[in-house]
Amino acid sequence: MRIYFKKSILIIGFTSLLFILFVVLSSKNEDDVSTKAEKLLSREISLQQINSEQNLQNFKDLWHSYSYNVSYDFLAGFPVQKQKFLAIGLSSVKRKRGNYVLETLKSIFEKSTDEELKEMVVVVHLADFDKAWNMKVAKDISTKFARRILSGHLLIIHAPQEHYPPLEGLKRNFNDAENRVTFRSKQNVDYAFLLNFCANLSSYYLMIEDDVKCSKSFFTIIKKSIASRKGTYWVTLEFSKLGYIGKLYHSSDLRRLAQFLLLFYQEMPCDWLLGHFQNLLAQKDVIRFKPSLFQHTGYYSSFLGTANLLKDDDFEEDPSDIPDNPPATIFTDISTFESYYPKKAYSNMDEYFWGKSPSAGNYFTIIFNRPAVLNKLRIYTGSNERKGDVLQFGDVELGSQLGKSRNQLECSSYTKIGSFIDGHFQKDDIYKSYDSPVSCVKIVITKSQSKWLIIQNISIWTQQLLK
Repeated sequence: MRIYFKKSILIIGFTSLLFILFVVLSSKNEDDVSTKAEKLLSREISLQQINSEQNLQNFKDLWHSYSYNVSYDFLAGFPVQKQKFLAIGLSSVKRKRGNYVLETLKSIFEKSTDEELKEMVVVVHLADFDKAWNMKVAKDISTKFARRILSGHLLIIHAPQEHYPPLEGLKRNFNDAENRVTFRSKQNVDYAFLLNFCANLSSYYLMIEDDVKCSKSFFTIIKKSIASRKGTYWVTLEFSKLGYIGKLYHSSDLRRLAQFLLLFYQEMPCDWLLGHFQNLLAQKDVIRFKPSLFQHTGYYSSFLGTANLLKDDDFEEDPSDIPDNPPATIFTDISTFESYYPKKAYSNMDEYFWGKSPSAGNYFTIIFNRPAVLNKLRIYTGSNERKGDVLQFGDVELGSQLGKSRNQLECSSYTKIGSFIDGHFQKDDIYKSYDSPVSCVKIVITKSQSKWLIIQNISIWTQQLLK
């Protein structure tokens, strides 16, 4: 099968980005770039150079500027006939010690229900230049996961060596050894070809490595997380803090990302390039959800077979208590400190709302995009670092009859369901005593306090969402 990048030539529009990145990185070939601190500084300098407005525009022009023709070999499976919600991609090569791809696939399928699998497809790129090894691994996968292949949940592909750019005599940026430069440069191209293949398979794309295990129902949790970001801009959502594991993209960005990796394949490792890609598309902050949904399991690395003991200490194998947190708009009249915005209290990420000394009558209101019947509500205030910044006196109310008041959405009818105790609030089985659709959840300050207020986390579980 032959798949094409659309071809056109745009040399002038992209020259400045190429020049800046190449010059900045080429200047680091000297032997004095040897310490970790210097390498980190080099990375920061290159990131700042790339991130100008002109280079951002040039990068956006890249969508139509670079080309590459790839003829993929199908080793098992067949093209997806209907676009899925999620494609999961992983690339695998022959290791000097160990092989984990079968266990990784087993974890994906075992931790997913049949209903979840209907909305996803897994693509394995066997990227080694040893054809015999590729065929053997493809056979092993096909034997163990025949039902998944026949049902269209699993594809195995290979991009032939003839499509790869030069992998010898490359620049030794950051004073890396020649064999390491070759390894990481090829890895960038492996990923680029995988991304390109997956561009039209689904709405979203999740990259993992070939030596991971998954949390139970990771697909549903990712789907909830995407819904929670509705109406906000993002390039990458992260579900692991390690390597190229658990990184989620819009599929509409995949060809651009593939082109970016191909253009700079010899310059730096893929995780550095991915940081540049994210910044160039104007996502300045990391958006990482907790708990992590993927754990690194491989003991031996794919480079030289050396021991790799990296573990994600935020990983949970059965994160059954992940909240729904339906899409919502958040308002407060509490004075917000710096960039600790109200919305940060409503995410599953490691962030929070921080407001200056609240007064009696101040409020913090969540207004759902659609009314919902609630099951459970949990609110934590304060933090380990600032234990005193808790809500000392406050009530929680549920609202209905949504309308406009003073040019702002607001519920006209509220019912109190409880009060904060020691800075915390939790109410279970709400639907049993309040079975009407809820449009608003309001925290009301009932007594002024001199201490500031951190709302660490607001978690909401629903019985159903009403259309």
